[in-house]
Amino acid sequence: MNKNTTDKVKYWILVCGILNVVFYLLHDIIGARFYPGYNWMAQAVSDLTAVNAPSRVIASGLSNISGIFTCIVCTLICIYAKELWPKTSEKLLRLGVYLFVTMHWISAVGYGLFPLTGSGYDGSVQSFIHVFVITVLVVLLSIVYSILIAAGGFKSGNKALAWCAVASVLLMFAGAAGSGIVPREYFGIFERFSTYSAGCFTSAIAIAVFVKFSDQANQ
Repeated sequence: MNKNTTDKVKYWILVCGILNVVFYLLHDIIGARFYPGYNWMAQAVSDLTAVNAPSRVIASGLSNISGIFTCIVCTLICIYAKELWPKTSEKLLRLGVYLFVTMHWISAVGYGLFPLTGSGYDGSVQSFIHVFVITVLVVLLSIVYSILIAAGGFKSGNKALAWCAVASVLLMFAGAAGSGIVPREYFGIFERFSTYSAGCFTSAIAIAVFVKFSDQANQ
């Protein structure tokens, strides 16, 4: 890949990787302003985009923009994964990256098709799919890709990315465990550990790829 193409790709990855978190944060903050009585400490982020939520239009719009940036950066990373991590020792890392991309596409499409029908879990089929199918699949894939990227990163010398993967999976576990342990009025705080960990890791891997491309271009 020539230098001009490398520059374009790496900047797209960097910018989209950062903007995904920015717009996800905006959907949380601005969406809450359009939801009277919303308590971010007690309620899940998904409540903002529920079918009957007063914040649905604005929150879903910002969340969808975040999802678009996420899918762009993930797809670009997937396309160039073989070039970025070509060594045999990096095979585990590449596999983790492919699962990372798969998880984000499932999240973007699944949550878009099956938003919560009401605040919390109301027992409807759509909410069941949202919580017990899409969310479970996303969490499982997130755990697996984090472990693979961490193991592959340490094995191949990509330690910064490996430590980011470790931090991401620890935040997921903390969020999942904390959400079930803490009093209901603090559920939203720990739930955000899980939801934000994936977005922040996307930014981390985008920065790592940007640096990797830059190092390759300078060699």
